[in-house]
Amino acid sequence: MLHRLRNERLEMAHTASHQPVRTRLAVADDAATLAGFNQAMALETEARVLPDAVVMPGVEEALRDAVHGFYVVADTGREVVGSLLVTYEWSDWRNGRIWWIQSVYVRPGHRRRGVYRALHEFVRARARSTGGVVGLRLYVERDNAAAQRTYAALGMHETPYLVYEEMLP
Repeated sequence: MLHRLRNERLEMAHTASHQPVRTRLAVADDAATLAGFNQAMALETEARVLPDAVVMPGVEEALRDAVHGFYVVADTGREVVGSLLVTYEWSDWRNGRIWWIQSVYVRPGHRRRGVYRALHEFVRARARSTGGVVGLRLYVERDNAAAQRTYAALGMHETPYLVYEEMLP
């Protein structure tokens, strides 16, 4: 399944200036942009500073080895304006993989213009064409009503589960 990941491009959204936004799999040359997006998202959503020395190698490793997942980017031809990361969960209950959408970021000047929709539709189409994928999941902050509305508009729904974690040193 992972060997089928290839650099596909789809025109799926337009910015306000009518520039097409193309979605594609990220490549190594996107690493600095993706790391910057991760840092911007962490600062914006959690007031958290992510150090370059941790984030950049993490992004590079995900780009290098598809066992970790894959990044999808949206670009205008001039710049990358949004991205997300897909990671995998095995569901023994469903005998299939659930793709987790993570690290979602859209540049502020491009929000509410269909960029996330294009990214999501790329992932959904890829999941449907990849054998063994049984669903898409993501987590969202409880107070992020705008994101929740966006995800609901794309057919996702809130689950009865809460997410707990224990981060190891």
